[in-house]
Amino acid sequence: MIILVLLIATALAFDFTNGFHDTGNAMATSIATNALKPKTAVILAGILNLVGAFLSVEVAITVTTSVLKIQDGKTGSLLSGIDPSTGLTIIFSGLIGGILWNLLTWLFGIPSSSSHALFGGLIGAGLAALGMAGVNWSGVFGKVILPALAAPFIAGLVAACGTWVVYRLTRNVAKKRREDGFRWGQIATASLVALSHGTNDAQKTMGVIALALITTGHLTGNVKEDGLPFWVIASCALAIGLGTYIGGWRVIRTLGKGLVEIESPQGLAAEASSAAIILSSSAAGMALSTTHVATGSILGSGVGKPGAQVRWAVAGRMAAAWLITLPSAALVGALSYWLSDGIKSLTGNDLAGDGVIFVILVGLSGFMYWRAQQQKVDHNNVNADWDDTSNSVVPANERKKTVDQPTASV
Repeated sequence: MIILVLLIATALAFDFTNGFHDTGNAMATSIATNALKPKTAVILAGILNLVGAFLSVEVAITVTTSVLKIQDGKTGSLLSGIDPSTGLTIIFSGLIGGILWNLLTWLFGIPSSSSHALFGGLIGAGLAALGMAGVNWSGVFGKVILPALAAPFIAGLVAACGTWVVYRLTRNVAKKRREDGFRWGQIATASLVALSHGTNDAQKTMGVIALALITTGHLTGNVKEDGLPFWVIASCALAIGLGTYIGGWRVIRTLGKGLVEIESPQGLAAEASSAAIILSSSAAGMALSTTHVATGSILGSGVGKPGAQVRWAVAGRMAAAWLITLPSAALVGALSYWLSDGIKSLTGNDLAGDGVIFVILVGLSGFMYWRAQQQKVDHNNVNADWDDTSNSVVPANERKKTVDQPTASV
């Protein structure tokens, strides 16, 4: 029971990091074009993420059935050879892989996928504990990898076409009037993206908690028929809403200023594209990366506008992070499981192993937060001019403040 409580707390911590890591998916372009003030944008996004989390459980079902093979698909009971302690440690280790990757990419301002970090951690822990048989490979390919490959290209194409059409239709409209008009439209489309983010990403944590409750026998294996306890949905909704309100300013800055010098018509096209794709994937139960969708849409808006500048060096760095997200989080998940299992074997105490990896998680998380505070990005400097010479997420003025300090610039 202590391990289960610790796991649920860690799952909600992941949900919190998911919120602030992905705030930029909905609000980066609205902040960059001044359609919304930074603080207003994150408050609005936080509320809508919270509301969106109550709208569906399709993605949560995907998480409980399509990633790990630890329960019987028909009865919901644990497979033979897997006891509740092992099942909880697998899930716990997977969460550690997801949280640490989220924090590392946030530190460097890289909009990587929180979803893939979570799934990578779970896959790595499953492989470490059970081998190849511990992972539902058909589910991972169909519900995770295939959408990951297709989503950014589809989003980019839709946003590029939308941007081109918008500029074509408004070519005779005065620039100031056009910008002002589309800023109002951006508030609506950004709100829709925030709502859709809640319907998709909060459910992933719900699915993880449900999987833990199934493992311990507190919940049946048929989430689709029996639903989820209200406290699971409400706690996940609150965690992702609070995380979104905190605002992952480093990632917001990269999406809003680092990829494209974006104008309000581009922002509206990008947000409308993202919202449509995320909502449709949530209805289909696909555990889509909202980050991939939002980034693809923003890049598409740059391609679709004649004469726009796209910073492909920044985009390339992001693409590289996307490619290594799953394997990197999987490696951390596997190492966490092996460490916990090894300590359990030495001490004969199930809580000892999971307690140690939890302490390591807290220590590394604290270090990365401290490191970020040395060169802070917040609502005051999130829209500062992008430095093309360094492509650093930290504004040039902030880096100058610490130039005489021994710590290096992120």
